[in-house]
Amino acid sequence: MLENKNAIIYGGGGSLGGGIAKTFARNGAKVFLTGRTRDKLDAVAGEITDAGGVAEVAVVDALDERAVDEHARSVVAAAGSIDVSLNLITRGDVQGIPLAEMTTADFTRAITTGVTTSFITARAAARHMIEKGSGVILALNSGSAHGSPMMGNTGPADAAIDTFIRNLAAEVGPHGVRVLGMWVAGVPDTLSPEKLWTADHNLNLADEAAFQGLLTQLDEMRMLRRSPRLADIAELATFLASDKADAVTGSFVNATGMFPS
Repeated sequence: MLENKNAIIYGGGGSLGGGIAKTFARNGAKVFLTGRTRDKLDAVAGEITDAGGVAEVAVVDALDERAVDEHARSVVAAAGSIDVSLNLITRGDVQGIPLAEMTTADFTRAITTGVTTSFITARAAARHMIEKGSGVILALNSGSAHGSPMMGNTGPADAAIDTFIRNLAAEVGPHGVRVLGMWVAGVPDTLSPEKLWTADHNLNLADEAAFQGLLTQLDEMRMLRRSPRLADIAELATFLASDKADAVTGSFVNATGMFPS
């Protein structure tokens, strides 16, 4: 579905970014993996090339607009175009604390990081895509903007990104560029007790039974009573980035199974 397309993935060394990158490559895309940790990026790129795909790696801080812009220019120079751009940078979400008890720094971190990296990466891609007259900018968040207690700064950060994506889509759509996103939350095969504790220090996941119990609770919260897997999310992202979805823009696809879309 992505034959001859060039895709930049910011945060390509993470479990979600790596999974999507491998699926993009398996569907014919050349993937440009960026992030701040070279070893993780190299590991994903190695899996892609071992499977017959094409991947390039660059250490890029998505908060550094000069670095992002220069990387985008180098991709265009080397590959001829940016066809897909996806931002999966970790925002620093803090959950499990009532808003009335959060510090200002904890509250604003995910909002500032999320909006800033979304803007910088999308702007870099949009400039090249507008000139070409085509391209897809993808975003991802948890869909928690619709009222989710004890989700801390996640809901406000999601709301800001939702609005940015819709406004950008309206501006660049007439130039042939699609902008859309996915609501994704709690993908079991990307989670670990350590990752969950990073966002919510109040979680008690001292043993495997407690961790599995939390995953069961996530299943029960879904409308379908089952959680999406990494492969499901990766295939959805691939479809949205492909020409098969060429009429879809300006919206978020609900892949959480938790919230009304």
